[in-house]
Amino acid sequence: MAEHVLVLNASYEPLQRVSLRHAIKMLVREVAVIEEEAEGTFGPFPKPKVLRLVRYVVTRWRHRRGHLCTKSAVKARDRMCAYCGGRAETVDHVLPRSRGGALTWENAVAACLRCNHRKADRTPAEAGMTLLITPAAPPPGFLVG
Repeated sequence: MAEHVLVLNASYEPLQRVSLRHAIKMLVREVAVIEEEAEGTFGPFPKPKVLRLVRYVVTRWRHRRGHLCTKSAVKARDRMCAYCGGRAETVDHVLPRSRGGALTWENAVAACLRCNHRKADRTPAEAGMTLLITPAAPPPGFLVG
Protein backbone atom coordinates (compact mmCIF):
# COMPACT_ATOMS: atom_id res chain seq x y z
CA MET A 1 0.00 0.00 0.00
CA ALA A 2 1.30 3.44 -0.92
CA GLU A 3 2.23 5.72 1.95
CA HIS A 4 0.37 9.01 2.25
CA VAL A 5 1.21 12.35 3.83
CA LEU A 6 -1.34 14.72 5.34
CA VAL A 7 -1.15 18.26 3.92
CA LEU A 8 -2.25 21.15 6.14
CA ASN A 9 -3.04 24.65 4.97
CA ALA A 10 -0.83 27.47 6.32
CA SER A 11 -3.55 27.93 8.98
CA TYR A 12 -3.11 24.25 10.07
CA GLU A 13 -6.47 23.14 8.59
CA PRO A 14 -6.30 19.69 6.93
CA LEU A 15 -6.55 19.94 3.15
CA GLN A 16 -5.80 16.54 1.66
CA ARG A 17 -3.57 13.49 1.66
CA VAL A 18 -0.90 13.09 -1.00
CA SER A 19 1.52 10.34 -1.91
CA LEU A 20 4.96 10.33 -0.32
CA ARG A 21 6.47 11.06 -3.75
CA HIS A 22 4.20 14.13 -4.21
CA ALA A 23 5.09 15.31 -0.69
CA ILE A 24 8.81 15.20 -1.49
CA LYS A 25 8.17 17.21 -4.68
CA MET A 26 6.36 19.82 -2.56
CA LEU A 27 9.39 20.03 -0.26
CA VAL A 28 11.80 20.40 -3.19
CA ARG A 29 9.66 23.22 -4.65
CA GLU A 30 9.59 24.77 -1.15
CA VAL A 31 5.80 25.16 -1.12
CA ALA A 32 5.53 23.16 2.11
CA VAL A 33 7.48 22.45 5.27
CA ILE A 34 7.56 19.32 7.43
CA GLU A 35 5.39 19.56 10.55
CA GLU A 36 5.84 15.95 11.65
CA GLU A 37 8.33 13.33 10.51
CA ALA A 38 7.90 9.57 10.24
CA GLU A 39 10.74 7.16 10.98
CA GLY A 40 13.20 6.71 8.16
CA THR A 41 14.19 8.73 5.13
CA PHE A 42 13.16 9.07 1.51
CA GLY A 43 16.44 9.50 -0.32
CA PRO A 44 18.22 12.52 1.15
CA PHE A 45 15.01 13.82 2.76
CA PRO A 46 13.48 12.97 6.14
CA LYS A 47 10.26 11.01 5.62
CA PRO A 48 7.34 13.43 6.17
CA LYS A 49 4.16 12.40 7.95
CA VAL A 50 2.49 15.85 7.97
CA LEU A 51 3.27 18.84 5.75
CA ARG A 52 2.12 22.44 6.12
CA LEU A 53 1.82 24.78 3.15
CA VAL A 54 3.99 27.88 3.29
CA ARG A 55 1.25 30.08 1.81
CA TYR A 56 -2.46 29.99 2.67
CA VAL A 57 -4.72 28.42 0.03
CA VAL A 58 -8.33 29.66 -0.14
CA THR A 59 -10.68 26.65 -0.10
CA ARG A 60 -14.17 28.18 -0.06
CA TRP A 61 -15.11 26.15 -3.15
CA ARG A 62 -14.77 22.90 -1.15
CA HIS A 63 -17.54 23.92 1.25
CA ARG A 64 -19.96 25.21 -1.37
CA ARG A 65 -19.90 22.17 -3.63
CA GLY A 66 -19.74 19.49 -0.96
CA HIS A 67 -17.54 16.44 -1.37
CA LEU A 68 -16.57 15.48 -4.87
CA CYS A 69 -17.50 11.88 -5.60
CA THR A 70 -14.45 10.02 -6.88
CA LYS A 71 -13.54 6.35 -6.85
CA SER A 72 -10.91 6.85 -4.16
CA ALA A 73 -13.41 8.83 -2.07
CA VAL A 74 -16.00 6.03 -2.35
CA LYS A 75 -13.40 3.46 -1.22
CA ALA A 76 -12.43 5.72 1.69
CA ARG A 77 -16.09 6.14 2.68
CA ASP A 78 -16.95 2.42 2.60
CA ARG A 79 -13.61 0.88 3.67
CA MET A 80 -14.85 -2.62 2.76
CA CYS A 81 -16.64 -4.50 0.00
CA ALA A 82 -20.32 -3.53 0.12
CA TYR A 83 -21.33 -7.07 -0.84
CA CYS A 84 -19.12 -9.47 1.16
CA GLY A 85 -17.32 -7.22 3.68
CA GLY A 86 -13.91 -8.09 2.19
CA ARG A 87 -11.14 -5.78 1.03
CA ALA A 88 -12.32 -2.82 -1.08
CA GLU A 89 -10.30 -3.01 -4.28
CA THR A 90 -12.55 -1.27 -6.80
CA VAL A 91 -15.80 0.67 -7.13
CA ASP A 92 -19.09 -0.80 -8.33
CA HIS A 93 -22.03 1.15 -9.73
CA VAL A 94 -25.26 -0.07 -8.10
CA LEU A 95 -27.16 0.86 -11.27
CA PRO A 96 -24.58 -0.13 -13.92
CA ARG A 97 -23.10 2.52 -16.18
CA SER A 98 -24.32 0.50 -19.15
CA ARG A 99 -27.86 1.30 -17.97
CA GLY A 100 -27.30 4.98 -17.33
CA GLY A 101 -25.87 4.81 -13.79
CA ALA A 102 -23.45 7.60 -12.92
CA LEU A 103 -20.61 7.94 -10.42
CA THR A 104 -22.58 9.54 -7.59
CA TRP A 105 -22.50 9.00 -3.82
CA GLU A 106 -25.87 7.25 -3.97
CA ASN A 107 -24.95 4.94 -6.88
CA ALA A 108 -21.36 3.89 -6.08
CA VAL A 109 -20.05 1.42 -3.50
CA ALA A 110 -16.66 -0.10 -2.80
CA ALA A 111 -16.32 -3.73 -3.87
CA CYS A 112 -13.80 -6.53 -4.06
CA LEU A 113 -12.87 -7.73 -7.55
CA ARG A 114 -14.70 -11.04 -7.10
CA CYS A 115 -18.03 -9.43 -6.15
CA ASN A 116 -17.68 -6.74 -8.82
CA HIS A 117 -17.17 -9.38 -11.53
CA ARG A 118 -19.98 -11.54 -10.14
CA LYS A 119 -22.45 -8.65 -10.23
CA ALA A 120 -21.27 -7.57 -13.70
CA ASP A 121 -23.75 -5.28 -15.50
CA ARG A 122 -26.76 -6.20 -13.36
CA THR A 123 -28.38 -4.57 -10.36
CA PRO A 124 -27.72 -6.22 -6.98
CA ALA A 125 -31.27 -7.65 -6.98
CA GLU A 126 -30.80 -9.18 -10.44
CA ALA A 127 -27.47 -10.68 -9.35
CA GLY A 128 -28.98 -12.03 -6.10
CA MET A 129 -26.59 -9.93 -4.01
CA THR A 130 -27.37 -7.87 -0.91
CA LEU A 131 -25.75 -4.54 -0.11
CA LEU A 132 -24.18 -4.38 3.37
CA ILE A 133 -23.75 -0.61 2.99
CA THR A 134 -26.38 1.97 2.06
CA PRO A 135 -24.64 4.36 -0.33
CA ALA A 136 -24.99 8.02 0.69
CA ALA A 137 -22.97 11.23 0.64
CA PRO A 138 -20.39 11.34 3.47
CA PRO A 139 -20.98 13.64 6.44
CA PRO A 140 -19.43 17.12 6.62
CA GLY A 141 -15.84 16.99 7.80
CA PHE A 142 -15.18 13.66 6.02
CA LEU A 143 -11.52 13.59 4.98
CA VAL A 144 -11.01 11.72 1.71
CA GLY A 145 -7.97 9.54 1.75
